[in-house]
Amino acid sequence: MEFFCYHRDRPGSLPLREELGEAHWAYMDRYEAKLIARGPTFAPDGESPSGSVHIVDLPDPAAARAFAFDEPNYQAGVYRDVLLRRWRNLLGRTMWDFPGGRTGDDRHLVLGLGSGPAADLDVPPGHHELIAYGPLLSDDGAMWLGTAALVRAPDAEAARSVLTREKYDDIEVHDWEFGGRR
Repeated sequence: MEFFCYHRDRPGSLPLREELGEAHWAYMDRYEAKLIARGPTFAPDGESPSGSVHIVDLPDPAAARAFAFDEPNYQAGVYRDVLLRRWRNLLGRTMWDFPGGRTGDDRHLVLGLGSGPAADLDVPPGHHELIAYGPLLSDDGAMWLGTAALVRAPDAEAARSVLTREKYDDIEVHDWEFGGRR
């Protein structure tokens, strides 16, 4: 089962995040073979971390909750909240398989949060710019709750365009970059 996990940083937690850097890396190393995508998001200044994205393949919702809430930064109070949802990998690949590579053009996390009928259940045209794409689902996978995408795009507006705006209650766009040890 695939899960989307987005830890959002608490304001003022950068010193604690930096202090726990190696503990975070060591924790994620345990899941390396199960990670589909990972990496930090950034505040509007483009420099300050604002969160961490992890898309991971785990056996069940209980394992996903343990992954999200046992993470050292979460345990220490770096994060203000966690978005954890079942996810379906519509591209069938990891971020490391993205033909555009790790560096270059702007990368974004696009989160479409919805409460109505399911939307954007197929890969949109121009999928060669998508790094990861899939629906956010309830724990049992039966209910659509939105869509999460990692996309290469020149700006936030272009990134947002991968989703059908009127089908969502809210669409968030965050600067994002490939994560993992280099």
